[in-house]
Amino acid sequence: MASGNQVAVGTIVEGVDRSPEHVRQPMLEGPFDVKELLHLDEALSVAERDGGGLHYSVYVGPLHDPVRGAAEALHDKLADPDRSVLVAVSPEQRQLEIVTGRIAREKIPDRSAALVVFSMEAAFGAGQLAGGIITGLRMLAETAQQH
Repeated sequence: MASGNQVAVGTIVEGVDRSPEHVRQPMLEGPFDVKELLHLDEALSVAERDGGGLHYSVYVGPLHDPVRGAAEALHDKLADPDRSVLVAVSPEQRQLEIVTGRIAREKIPDRSAALVVFSMEAAFGAGQLAGGIITGLRMLAETAQQH
């Protein structure tokens, strides 16, 4: 789970040979490359800054059944669940959940969140996991800012 400007998608493992001629690029475990992680980090920062005083988090990984219950359990563990929005994505299971807390739901009604899901799913269908999440965060923050 990530909050603010942290994206939890795996562990970064850096591998560097001792000789300078053999410097290797960091190896990432997870669905995102370094550039995508930087874009996700920026999207979270912008959402936090411009998103109507709400807190935004992203979780990418497996969600046990029932998927909605698993996403809600992750949301409940956030520092301020009432003011938080969690975007939970399980690429392997092809599942997406947006969970809003009590105050967040006032700024992002379920109907608006459902529209965000449709946009994200379209991006995912085109093979753009990071792009879909970034689009979703932008749309959620814009919706919250307007309310």
